[in-house]
Amino acid sequence: MQPIPWSARLLALARRHGSAVAIRGARATLSYAELSARAHALAAELQARSIGPGEPVALSLPNGPDVVWASYGITLHGAAEAPMSPSLTADEVAWITGLAGCRRVVTEEARRPFFEALGKEVLAIEQIRAGGVPLQANAGAPADARGKIVATSGTTGKPKAVVYTHGRRWLGHELLKSALPFVPQAGDRILMVTPFPHGASYLSYAWLDFGGEVVLLDGLRREEAEPVLREGVAAVFAPPTVINKLAEFFPEDRFAGVRCVFTGTQTLTEATYRRAERMFGPVVRITYGKTECVNPITVLAPADTAAHYAGEATPEGACLGWPADGVELDIREGEIWLRARHMSNGYIDPSGFHEWEDGWHPTGDLGWIDARGRLWLSGRMADVIKTGGYKVQPEEIEATLAGTPGCGQFVV
Repeated sequence: MQPIPWSARLLALARRHGSAVAIRGARATLSYAELSARAHALAAELQARSIGPGEPVALSLPNGPDVVWASYGITLHGAAEAPMSPSLTADEVAWITGLAGCRRVVTEEARRPFFEALGKEVLAIEQIRAGGVPLQANAGAPADARGKIVATSGTTGKPKAVVYTHGRRWLGHELLKSALPFVPQAGDRILMVTPFPHGASYLSYAWLDFGGEVVLLDGLRREEAEPVLREGVAAVFAPPTVINKLAEFFPEDRFAGVRCVFTGTQTLTEATYRRAERMFGPVVRITYGKTECVNPITVLAPADTAAHYAGEATPEGACLGWPADGVELDIREGEIWLRARHMSNGYIDPSGFHEWEDGWHPTGDLGWIDARGRLWLSGRMADVIKTGGYKVQPEEIEATLAGTPGCGQFVV
């Protein structure tokens, strides 16, 4: 496979869109030209420090313009981006960077003592922003070099480090763009408030490739989100927790002009769907994604989602839609297994790197495939509750309780 032209693509976007806003945070904006300049400045700094292709570089920044250009900088240089939430503890950072093999971290100057105490070499974004280097496209990232290392959630034990090559990252980005419900136009806004290391980063890259504007807020606060929604957005990335919080903020409001609400990461109950429908209309799109295989694995388009909640919603499971192009699904003893060309190459645990056997990943999720070829999710293998001789999924209890009058959210 030819080298991945991350750098050339970003330079082309900067030439095309120039001073147009690429990233908008709560207190700052970044144009396409500035995004490219700062990303290439970071890439030049990584080159000056003799960081080679595939070498892991940690990234720890809050949501906002800085985390986006820093992510691009690591990526277009050809290193392996290892994003981490700034809220992680020292023990958590030590564990994840140890698995990934990170010796260097891109972060804020204020966090230098924290990371240096862990033995890390710090590249402070304030120094990169202050510098200036000529924009020059590099030769591209080797397709078979490691391109991203992402920590799993660790809900069933210590987190693992999931590995993607640059080639797999590129395929994932291209597939995500091809599966968007509409092609964003220059200036179209998408609002995102979830942490950048996971879903928000993938949608940011896809959106920016079309010249859109990414509004990336560090968490959900009414005083920050309201003016953005009032001014108008084309799309919102809102897992169920975000939908429910928005419904609390705006119990009577309807925001016209939103063409899609992207949701996933958790089961969307009918009650939560109705809240989203009231605020934005029947524009909710459900996708299934895993740390081990970025979106889209399956897609339930807005019209199909509306039809599902009009008569198919059931406590026995949640419909996640049809497999995306190139995705294979298999149900083995009730567990969902998947294989895809854009899936991760494998994972790292304390015993080393492990490739997926024959390319198949056992998800740990329980589900089935219906007669129409749609995937349904019924729960997690690790969450099964045994009571009175029966096996019960927490989602079954939550779905049953979801319609209780006067109650907004449930967790079992």
